Amino acid sequence: MRIVSLLPSATEIVCALGLSDQLVGVTHECDYPIEVAKLPKVTKTVIPHDSSSAEIDELVRNRLELTTALYSLRTDVLRELKPDLIVTQALCDVCAVAESEVLSVMNLLPNKPDLVNLEPMSIDDVLLTIRMVGEASNNIEDAQALVNALQSRIDLVKSRTQTLLNSEELPRVVFLEWIDPLFNAGHWNPELIQIAGGEDCLGNINQASRTTDWQEVLYIDPDFLFIACCGFDIPRTMQDIEILKSYPHWKELSCVRKDKVYVSDGNAYFSRSGPRLIDSLEIIAHAMHPAIHPLPLCGNKAVQIISAG
Repeated sequence: MRIVSLLPSATEIVCALGLSDQLVGVTHECDYPIEVAKLPKVTKTVIPHDSSSAEIDELVRNRLELTTALYSLRTDVLRELKPDLIVTQALCDVCAVAESEVLSVMNLLPNKPDLVNLEPMSIDDVLLTIRMVGEASNNIEDAQALVNALQSRIDLVKSRTQTLLNSEELPRVVFLEWIDPLFNAGHWNPELIQIAGGEDCLGNINQASRTTDWQEVLYIDPDFLFIACCGFDIPRTMQDIEILKSYPHWKELSCVRKDKVYVSDGNAYFSRSGPRLIDSLEIIAHAMHPAIHPLPLCGNKAVQIISAG
């Protein structure tokens, strides 16, 4: 089978199922596992590589108003690859190739590939997408084995968190997925926080992320501030931290005074709805409760503590 992935998370799922040798095309954003970097890129973006966070936000909002995507297909490359299976998403027509464009291009391909649309909003949905890709690629048993392994890790975090419920007050958490402007992290992230032993004060569970006012953050005065900017690694996110520190009363926040402000790689974790979402759970669990949640396999480079200065 010749598989084309139109999502970084889908690429990670395909490879986790042991199908990397059947993957023939990926997006310009697919960077994990590292071997996919050499594959043909079937998408391109209108976002200039040196755009600021505010400029990216403006582009996204304009595209939402116009209902046009930030990404488009390289039809010539897709036609040459002759895929048997295309894995894409129908959740957002701005942050990935629009479903309408995918359907239109499919009619131009020499063969009629199967199409799988992934649109998870919860952790259970993410596990379901793995089964969907496994079924579409005739790899159901391996998909179920992967789901079982991921579910076991989730259950381990749940069981360790259970020991906290009667012994201490859970930390109040604000989780930001963008800084300029502020966005809370929605979708599955409030679930991750709850399972890890925290109380998400801004997120709406299994709902889209939303713009957040700084006064709301000040009013909550969280015990724990976690930042994982969508699509940004830690060094890129750190460029925007000075914006956050410039907001009034920053140093007065409880989380800042107690050095409980963390930055994580939002390109690798939290934003991607694939197997590494369970790494994300273990990352935030360890950051909040290191005494009971061990350091995840991805190691201590997954987060960085921000000083109050």
